[in-house]
Amino acid sequence: MSNHADKQVKDQSRRRFIAGTAAAASVTIAPGVLLSTAHAKPADEAVTDKVRWGMLIDTNKCAKGCNDCVSACNEEHALTTHGRPETDTQYIRKVELREKATGAVHSLPLMCQHCENPPCADVCPTGASFKRADGIVLVDKHICIGCRYCMMACPYKARSFVHETVEDQKPYSPRGKGTVEACTLCVHRVDEDGTPACVESCGEDAMVFGDLNDPESNIAKAVKTHATTQIRADLGLNPGVRYQGI
Repeated sequence: MSNHADKQVKDQSRRRFIAGTAAAASVTIAPGVLLSTAHAKPADEAVTDKVRWGMLIDTNKCAKGCNDCVSACNEEHALTTHGRPETDTQYIRKVELREKATGAVHSLPLMCQHCENPPCADVCPTGASFKRADGIVLVDKHICIGCRYCMMACPYKARSFVHETVEDQKPYSPRGKGTVEACTLCVHRVDEDGTPACVESCGEDAMVFGDLNDPESNIAKAVKTHATTQIRADLGLNPGVRYQGI
């Protein structure tokens, strides 16, 4: 057998092994809670790439010290602290950017940027990290083996690892010990024609959510009218989350 053929056989065996490992991986969830895949559209309303869900955040309106979006997200997904701030799960967190030349400070929410070309999905050996046709990036907890390659690949440090056994889960937002998780853009709400909890909670109207592909949507009009920024645009990931004022 040639070296090339031998390599192909080994690669195929490796993929079969990883798939089997994923199926057998231990995921601890609360009693009575079924660990299901992320909520999807009903069968008669298939997810389509005609839609590109996105978010625009105006940092000029985002008040320093305000954590309403973080609190709403934590409540929506039943995220609780375990006394480890450096590793505790947060789907959305507030960060401060300081302009060196002027000293100007911008406070902004940072979460999974729902990239068009997500590096987390590129490095995932099982396909657990994936992007839906409508641009929402998710983690399939059934086949996540907790390798954390996606966490290392994410340039936004937007993913967390579940260290503890999870209790009091929300049926629409399943979580499991030994898996990776991140912002889902509240896909369970989006699939019911709703709005992410962070956007709904923002009293300053600093966050706009909608279909970037719909020229009549508020977000598409805002992106067309105002100068917006993609964090680390140089990476060519084309995030679905845009910022104004930075």
